[in-house]
Parts: sequence; structure tokens; C-alpha cells
Amino acid sequence: MNSNYQTPDDLLLARKLAEKVPLESQAWLAFDHAVFREGGHINAKHREWIALGVALATQCAYCIDVHVRGARRHGSTSEELAEVAAVAAAVKGGATLAHGLMALRLHESAGPQPAPAAQP
Repeated sequence: MNSNYQTPDDLLLARKLAEKVPLESQAWLAFDHAVFREGGHINAKHREWIALGVALATQCAYCIDVHVRGARRHGSTSEELAEVAAVAAAVKGGATLAHGLMALRLHESAGPQPAPAAQP
């Protein structure tokens, strides 16, 4: 059994995937290029920080790789990337807590608690 579910070599398949869905691939690439363009109200370094934070929260290994390299290219320090990771962790933790609040609401709105099943 192969335990290498994610490897850098997977990125070599991107072209093959794009060939199978050319319309979708072209649309995504156009959007990606627009988002990571020079100019705009957010500079390139901060765009990479946002992208890295999202990549860390969504746990996309390939995105983490791409956006760490992008952040380095725009002068990010390891201390800055550590802060990006801390912010992403706090937001991800906040989202977990928010879903916990929803779970509590759903539990409480479900009516009276059923009696537990007898244990043997």
C-alpha cells in the first residue's frame, strides 16, 4: 500500500488535468492570474500572506508550498510567516468554536434528551 497520497510529483499532473477540462482550467487560471497580479489595493506580499493563511487553514500542501515560495519571493521573513500561521490557527480555531456553538444550538433545539440505552 502506498502511503504517499500527496507528493510534489502530483503537480506534474496539472497539465493533464487541465487538458481534460480546458474551459474550467482556463477560467481558473485567468482568475488566479487576476488575483495575484501586480497592483491593486493589497500589495503582492500581503496577497501571499492571505493565500498562505487560507492554504494553512484548508491544509492544501501544494498551496502551502506555492505561497511560501511566493511570500519569500516578496521578502517575507520566517517570523512573518510564523505570524501568518498563528493568525490562520486562531481563525480556524474560532471557526471550530463557532461550529461548536451551532452544534450546541442544534442539540438543544432537538427537544428533550432521550434516555440513555442500558449498558450490558
